[in-house]
Amino acid sequence: MPGLLRGVARTAVVAGTATAVSNRVSRRQAGRWAQQDYAQQPQYDQQQAPQQAYAQQQEAPAPAAPPPPAADEMTEKIDQLKQLADLKAQGVLTEEEFAEQKRRLLG
Repeated sequence: MPGLLRGVARTAVVAGTATAVSNRVSRRQAGRWAQQDYAQQPQYDQQQAPQQAYAQQQEAPAPAAPPPPAADEMTEKIDQLKQLADLKAQGVLTEEEFAEQKRRLLG
């Protein structure tokens, strides 16, 4: 029986040590990642500022023009949709920007 208790005790010590080491490694990695995120945040903010300004300019509503006659209106919308599709195909517009402009045009 003493041999069995010694084996169980040894297993408990090994398991406890492994758990403690694993937790310490996890905390240390989390700390490093947090430091990296903190260090990279100013770079991310600098990259995002021009993009956000551009997005805000794009979201600014254009002044409303008087509506054209009904027959020409559909032709004009089709032409604008074709232009938007061309811009999307060229990579100038993203899928989201294309969808937003299409919604505005048809809405």
